[in-house]
Amino acid sequence: MRVTVYSTKPYDRHFLDRGKDIGLELRYCEARLSSDTVSLAAGADAICAFVNDDLSRPMLEQLAGLGVKLIALRCAGFNNVDLVAAQALGLTVARVPAYSPYAVAEHTMAIILALNRKIHRAYNRVREGNFALEGLLGFDLHGKTFGIVGTGKIGAVLARIASGFGCTVLGHDLVQNPECLASGMTYVDREEIMRRSDVLSLNCPLTPDTYHMIRSETLPLLKRGVMIINTSRGAVIDARAAITGLKDGTIGGLGLDVYEEEADLFFEDLSNTVLRDDVFARLLTFPNVLVTGHQAFFTHEALENIADTTIGNIEAFRQTGQPNRKRQGDPIWRC
Repeated sequence: MRVTVYSTKPYDRHFLDRGKDIGLELRYCEARLSSDTVSLAAGADAICAFVNDDLSRPMLEQLAGLGVKLIALRCAGFNNVDLVAAQALGLTVARVPAYSPYAVAEHTMAIILALNRKIHRAYNRVREGNFALEGLLGFDLHGKTFGIVGTGKIGAVLARIASGFGCTVLGHDLVQNPECLASGMTYVDREEIMRRSDVLSLNCPLTPDTYHMIRSETLPLLKRGVMIINTSRGAVIDARAAITGLKDGTIGGLGLDVYEEEADLFFEDLSNTVLRDDVFARLLTFPNVLVTGHQAFFTHEALENIADTTIGNIEAFRQTGQPNRKRQGDPIWRC
């Protein structure tokens, strides 16, 4: 089976190469899937795509016209896929719903600790011989209210971590997770979790309901000085509104591993270029903002699980015409 793999880096190829052992013909492309690169899928039975690849209707139409039958996502999110168009075109879409909730939850806590205790600023100071503590004051997490929006596998792991720090843990989701309830989480509505949280972690999928959850209209609902962390999808936060909140003190700290317009930024070395995104550049000027470049998933265990699940989905499709299995209520196939 011939597979064109988009948005690949050396670390992707290292883990995905095991697919060659079962006879998959993998053609790696470092470029993202776009109108300029879709022709690289010519002759492929399937493509393998990542978070910033364009899987809108026009792109899916071109892929179907090239004979592609399977879209194998090597990620959990599928907000970049037009599922209605995929179904109409007879394209099967599969994803990796759970590669390592520990990777993302642990990275979320790492951002919180670094941002709170100003680790990134202290590191740079010490390297320059500056050992002053002024401006590095943090707060005890113990006793604080820790809000988690999105209490699936990642949210459940994060809830246990936050509980271990002695936090009061609040949760908000459409469905209450028994695992979170057992760990002591209290579920509240969205307004209450914003009003009460000292730390607010966004771990929800991007849907019409969560799009720009943090925006100008919701800033007044937030507890003043709240620390907000987003390791879900960039568009959950309106970055312009976040800047307003940072300027007036509504947001006391902002940690981002994702960004709404990240497609032209993340996963690339742009150190010798000028950032053209003025909003992103403005965010980087705040001392109480910490950004990592979609790094939360990036552990050995996660990459291994992503590759195994993706290869499993492709192989199952080759053998049966369907990926491994599909749970009731899930809009796409999943391993």
